[in-house]
Amino acid sequence: MLPNVELDDVVATQYQSHDLIDETLRSWLYIASMFRDKFCHAEDAIAVCAQKLLSSQLFADNKDYVRTQIIHSLLQEDQPSALHVISCFLLLHGRMDESTFRCMVEEACFPRLLDLLNGRREIDARLHRLLLELMYEMSRIERLRTEDLILVDDGFVNYLFQIIEGLSNDAHDPYHYPIIRVLLVLNEQYMLASTNPAADPLSPTVPLTNRVVKCLSLHGSTYRTFGENIILLLNRETETSQQLLILKLLYLLFTTKATYEYFYTNDLKVLLDVIIRNLMDLPDEKASLRHTYLRVLHPLLAHTQLSNPPHYKRHEVLKVLHILGNMGNSHFAPADDTTLRLVERVSKVKWLNESDETSGEAELSRKFLGISLAQSQAASSVSVVDMAAVKEKPGVQTPSRKATDLAAEGVRNNAGYVARSRRNVPEVPRHRHGVPFTEPPTLHVKAKKTPPKAPPPRRQARARRIVESPPDDGPTSGS
Repeated sequence: MLPNVELDDVVATQYQSHDLIDETLRSWLYIASMFRDKFCHAEDAIAVCAQKLLSSQLFADNKDYVRTQIIHSLLQEDQPSALHVISCFLLLHGRMDESTFRCMVEEACFPRLLDLLNGRREIDARLHRLLLELMYEMSRIERLRTEDLILVDDGFVNYLFQIIEGLSNDAHDPYHYPIIRVLLVLNEQYMLASTNPAADPLSPTVPLTNRVVKCLSLHGSTYRTFGENIILLLNRETETSQQLLILKLLYLLFTTKATYEYFYTNDLKVLLDVIIRNLMDLPDEKASLRHTYLRVLHPLLAHTQLSNPPHYKRHEVLKVLHILGNMGNSHFAPADDTTLRLVERVSKVKWLNESDETSGEAELSRKFLGISLAQSQAASSVSVVDMAAVKEKPGVQTPSRKATDLAAEGVRNNAGYVARSRRNVPEVPRHRHGVPFTEPPTLHVKAKKTPPKAPPPRRQARARRIVESPPDDGPTSGS
């Protein structure tokens, strides 16, 4: 049973001095750690222990001081049970208040997390997973310092890839998602560091090496499971920031020659299907996400195995470009200049416009797209700066155009508009005298009974006998 009474007594008392607050925090950490050791699989109960401190008056009155002390405990504590409770508290509080993650970066918590994570999964798997989540949340909220990012070496990145490869192929495995998200956010941090290194006085003269892309460039054939999983996640993900993280890594992989063929061909086909579906389903206000999909689409079509015949979904790609370019489609808002520039760039992929001696697909493509391929190269090349600059606040869900349209139709129907039926309703069958079957009885006219489905057979034989054989009147008197 959760030690509710003990924890409530500890956090309920009002303290004024920092020494007494420290004593209270030590008592809270001791009780929660003991409970964690006693009930090894009580994940939710550890969160309840952290939540009791977060909801206490002690924390409300001394928020900054308590948070600072807990962060310092993370930097100094070595016991797995205590680290588990501390990490849970910081993760919950950081999700409520993002300034907690910023304080953690300023207090050099990133190097500490690197040290705790590197090679320690075998010691305590539950703590390892929680530390991964804490590193991810901290790194996606705040830009890491250059001196912190330099500490990420090839060994740590290879270690994370090896964990993924050693796990089952089940994407719902508890370890898959936290590790993949850490690798994705590290890639974004490398992209951010490469955009403006001069702004950081501590930045090195040589640009930082993106360890994630480097590892896949050298050992991509060994770490195929990671590639399969990020495509699967992109297919299921509804949070905008998560989609952007995946797309940023895909862009680098498709623009780095050593990783052009990192993915299997079938996975690339699935990815193209996902991109086509999402481009058509994104609402008009999600322009930045649409631009990112288009930026990834060009190198995907130009550099990977999809550029080899037989070309996959050629007509579907042309149709999407035609629609996004506002060529006669009234369901999409007018395209902005960036969308038109990116659509034009994708349309110039060679195999989309190759001539076909039998069908003349090149001319058909030009007419269908409505874009002159002889125009000057107005579309500038996409750079890492463009991709790194795309940001979205965590937790924002990507709306669906289809779902929005269905909701709007429901609002119109509720407001009194009649929805158009998909097929005509058949007319009510009528009686042979013109009276509908459903006509209710009135006071003046007796209601007619509904005739049976099949009328009874007429007695024609008896009527014929009556006509042919008149009635016998008997003998006449004069015979």
